[in-house]
Amino acid sequence: MTTQNETRKSILKRGALLAGTAVLGIGLAAGIADSALMQNHNAVAQPIQLSGTQGTLPSFADLVEKVKPAVVSVRVKTQVASENGEQSLDDLPPQLRRFFREFGENGRPNRPPQQQQPRQGMAQGSGFFVSQDGYVVTNNHVVENAAEVQLVTDSGKTLEAKVVGTDPRTDLALLKVKDAGDFPFVQLADGKARIGDWVLAIGNPFGLGGTVTAGIVSAQGRDIGSGPYDDFIQIDAPINRGNSGGPTFNQKGEVVGVNTAIYSPSGGNVGIAFAIPASTVKQVVESLKKDGTVARGFIGVQIQPVNAEMADAIGLKEAKGALVAEAQGNGPAAKAGIRRGDTITAVNGEAIKDARELSRKIATFAPGTKATITLFREGKSRDVTFEVGRQPAA
Repeated sequence: MTTQNETRKSILKRGALLAGTAVLGIGLAAGIADSALMQNHNAVAQPIQLSGTQGTLPSFADLVEKVKPAVVSVRVKTQVASENGEQSLDDLPPQLRRFFREFGENGRPNRPPQQQQPRQGMAQGSGFFVSQDGYVVTNNHVVENAAEVQLVTDSGKTLEAKVVGTDPRTDLALLKVKDAGDFPFVQLADGKARIGDWVLAIGNPFGLGGTVTAGIVSAQGRDIGSGPYDDFIQIDAPINRGNSGGPTFNQKGEVVGVNTAIYSPSGGNVGIAFAIPASTVKQVVESLKKDGTVARGFIGVQIQPVNAEMADAIGLKEAKGALVAEAQGNGPAAKAGIRRGDTITAVNGEAIKDARELSRKIATFAPGTKATITLFREGKSRDVTFEVGRQPAA
């Protein structure tokens, strides 16, 4: 056991280390000041310079001032049916099942079942205006089971909003402010963010409201297992709970991604966050605004990646494309003659890297459009044209 004296010594030791650090900092500052005074008594302090030709440290103040009014906090009242607590009787013999339904476990007649009461809850997240007339983008998981949605602007004003549509497959949702107004909004970027680019995230972490964090793009094309269309941007700007649905900006003030998930053993920021790329957001927002749902293309095949061993076995020069494990009966692919064992290497002349890229590519086609798939079968390539179907609901 730790004695009181040992505890006191430990605290004093830590205090000495902190004090020593402070003294060291003062000593360094004093040394720099003395050096400057020796060179020039009238010297003026200069800004800190980065090594090389990079100039001064970047400031995001102008960018924040420009885009922050378009970012909102999202508050949601949720409502789901509560469980009635009844246990399943399916594992009992039929005669016992009837007895328990009529008399219950205590042998007394059962009361009529009570109507289930809805269970209410609260959720918080972030969002941002993408149009002057009040359309707001956020995450699907922020507004899932929403009964009421409120938006709190950067100026503190509370706005009532409705859910226009959601897309669970990409975890995106589109909201609309109920009252008419002229709202500040931001643009979705046309270009793709590059690894190493500075980015700025704004959101509502832990319900604190408009909070700004900065970092860089750490990686592209991340698959985190959340769905068939994973293509996340990885950033190291600090993201925490409540940032979901908030925007990630480039230095032009364009939204390059929508923050949706973090990797964290503790539940807090560890420098690994994931954002849905703007190209995906654009497509989903357009569909939700038009129809309230997202209609995706469908060919009706089960596919798997092509590894080096498979490529050697079937005669492919490179381990690329998507191997057809099964063509669903009466699906668009089966009707077009695509069968098990075929390798899809291109769509409309564009090479396919892997199975995941094929899924994302086909999903971008509107149902009913014509598409051409390049197959590799029995050592030869051939083109097959078919009509893209409509992906079934989740």
